[in-house]
Amino acid sequence: MPRYIALLRAINVGGHTVKMDHLRGLFEAIGLEDVQTFIASGNAIFRSPSKNPAALGKSIQGHLRKALGYEVATFLRTEDELKQVAEHRAFKNAGDDYHAIYVAFLHTRPDKELIDRLMTFKSKINDFHVHQKEVYWLCRKKMMDSEFSGAVLEKALGMPATLRNATTVRKLVALLTGE
Repeated sequence: MPRYIALLRAINVGGHTVKMDHLRGLFEAIGLEDVQTFIASGNAIFRSPSKNPAALGKSIQGHLRKALGYEVATFLRTEDELKQVAEHRAFKNAGDDYHAIYVAFLHTRPDKELIDRLMTFKSKINDFHVHQKEVYWLCRKKMMDSEFSGAVLEKALGMPATLRNATTVRKLVALLTGE
């Protein structure tokens, strides 16, 4: 049975707090198996017989909205897809001249016009790379010191996204692979 990773946007913000054991229960309530959570930022690992990740993601998102009473954008990746995200080297020449690399997970790959719009935010502080359904963001300062943010990214692309630090993505993959 395939293993999936749900990356949830804004599950614990705006006065909402969902304990990870409750989140696991919500996933189990719709028949998902071997549910695990990884850090309290909305990462759930599970197994499902579904072969249609897009439909499964919509089902999870709808269930969470109904159970929690607010929208939780849900971005699904297979285990192999998440490994590819972690292995992708978007900024080969970045050296040590950066504070962090973030990965924005999207539902679909943005078209050229949207990518061009995103690239208008490129600066000495921020750089971007789009690969598949992810945007890699190189931030040369602390995120809170940058004029760019997840909200700006969503507005530029005209679509929802959820951000994870690249280190978190690699740790999540290590958990999946037992490394």
